[in-house]
Amino acid sequence: MKKLLTLLLVATLFVACDDKKKSDNEGHAAMIEASKNEALKTNNEPAVIGSAYMEDRSINPIIGGDLNTQKVWLAYIQAHNERDLDKITAINTTDWEAYLPDGSLLKGPDAQTELLKTWFKTSNPKWEVSWMITNNSKNEEGVMDQWLTTGNNLTDTDEEGNETVQHQVHDIQFVDGKIKKINIYDRLKTIE
Repeated sequence: MKKLLTLLLVATLFVACDDKKKSDNEGHAAMIEASKNEALKTNNEPAVIGSAYMEDRSINPIIGGDLNTQKVWLAYIQAHNERDLDKITAINTTDWEAYLPDGSLLKGPDAQTELLKTWFKTSNPKWEVSWMITNNSKNEEGVMDQWLTTGNNLTDTDEEGNETVQHQVHDIQFVDGKIKKINIYDRLKTIE
């Protein structure tokens, strides 16, 4: 009889634990479902990922941007690596400009083409994309600007075979799917 009571007690504990486990699993499932539903509600509104300060020091939110700009940038990098100056020009707006790391400003696709022609004759630069972040924010006029910030590695080999590696960050403004402005920041690869 004592063994029967012990067996009955153990069986009751197993059933109780199993019911508790089911209850916990159902609770977790309900929380996951509620989170999914909340995420769906939230995803209807753009995610605010930062802030843009205007000249008057007012703040506009920066939101996640159009992922298609990444495809444009990858095509642009490929065109540079393939020395396809016509494709590079086609991806630029007619009022394209670039702010280079040395402080100089290139204005217009023709200025870029001339710089690249000279560079490609004397060197063999190759770019590799490491990461990309898309973002949008309203500008001073209240118009939504599209931007892509991307990290790239530039390996350059000169005529004597000397190789340098630079880590670059490009901050790129897009207008109607084309590149309007590029801000370029770089540093040489760290040597330990």
